[in-house]
Amino acid sequence: MRQDIAIYTLTSELHNEHAVTTMTTAFLESLEIDYLLKGTDYSDYGSHALNLIYVRTGGTEGIFRRLLPELQDKSRRPFYLLTSGKSNSLAASMEILSFLRQHNIGGEIIHGNSDYMSRRIQLLSKVEEARKSLFGTRLGIIGAPSDWLISSHADKAKVRERLGIELIDIPMQELLDEIGESKQIYQALKVLINRYQLRGFTLRCFDLLTTVKDTGCMALAKLNSEGYVAGCEGDVPAMLSMMIVRSLLGVSGFQANPSRIDPETGELLFAHCTIPLDMVERYELDTHYESGIGTGIRGYMKEGPVTIFKVSGDLSRHFIAEGHLIRNESKPDLCRTQQVIRLTDKNLTNSYFLADPIGNHHIIMPGHCQELLEQLLVK
Repeated sequence: MRQDIAIYTLTSELHNEHAVTTMTTAFLESLEIDYLLKGTDYSDYGSHALNLIYVRTGGTEGIFRRLLPELQDKSRRPFYLLTSGKSNSLAASMEILSFLRQHNIGGEIIHGNSDYMSRRIQLLSKVEEARKSLFGTRLGIIGAPSDWLISSHADKAKVRERLGIELIDIPMQELLDEIGESKQIYQALKVLINRYQLRGFTLRCFDLLTTVKDTGCMALAKLNSEGYVAGCEGDVPAMLSMMIVRSLLGVSGFQANPSRIDPETGELLFAHCTIPLDMVERYELDTHYESGIGTGIRGYMKEGPVTIFKVSGDLSRHFIAEGHLIRNESKPDLCRTQQVIRLTDKNLTNSYFLADPIGNHHIIMPGHCQELLEQLLVK
């Protein structure tokens, strides 16, 4: 898949164009990335996922300053300044970045050896692609957050401003009416997804226990595996975290809460009664733990590196920790899917989980993904 990277250039008129062009070709080829070279034509700046400005020479600071109002009209993303380290490229980039900082405008100089610059550009490209895909996303809140989630609401305006995501309130009765028509929770949820053009939702699922005497666990597991974000208990920050994971990494996330913590070993036991079916090697069906009715899922995920992630409802805070899934368990006194994870930094059990957590639910995903997640959440 070709990455959507555009490279624009800044060049002083004092430099020999032929020599600069030869240098440009060699430099860009050394990066070994897919890109579109736009040169000095900034007419579509901001329309690509990642827009790089290659500062080819010194003496370009004034040119950039004149261009700045036009570029800001086209994009509010940080300015990524690519430098070769030749022809005073780095010095000019530093002056430009200093000017941007003075005016509270985001920016970064991409400079170093070819391998480093290539890795950095690839990472930024993934992040900016995710940002682009999030913009205009519609996520449903079906039935409002569960009563016990007293810290798990969201600031809709800030979510729209930071991520471009629109949160849609959907009455629980609307889902119940559709269940009455189809007799299936899964089919009723698909109707709402299509009706409201949703990429995902969070469901006040415990209401189903008293109304239709069933659980949403299997429906959520299936919908997540189909590429939607399907969260539990009306937890909006957890849903947002899952949507970020889906857009950035293309994988499902497991929404679960810590049930036991060992501060001395850095081990946490996470549990929940549903898990996306595409995250597990195998699964078993059981009853829902708290109620003893309906269907709960006991999923067994592959052991290995994982990342734990959560954003707050106003996006002012986030938590990211890497670790290892060391075993799956099946104890009868917990929600059905149970994962024991050992944190790389065991001190986080005390400093975060037991002292300053962001709610109870957290999102677990395969692999070590901290760097990508951190970059996406940079303001």
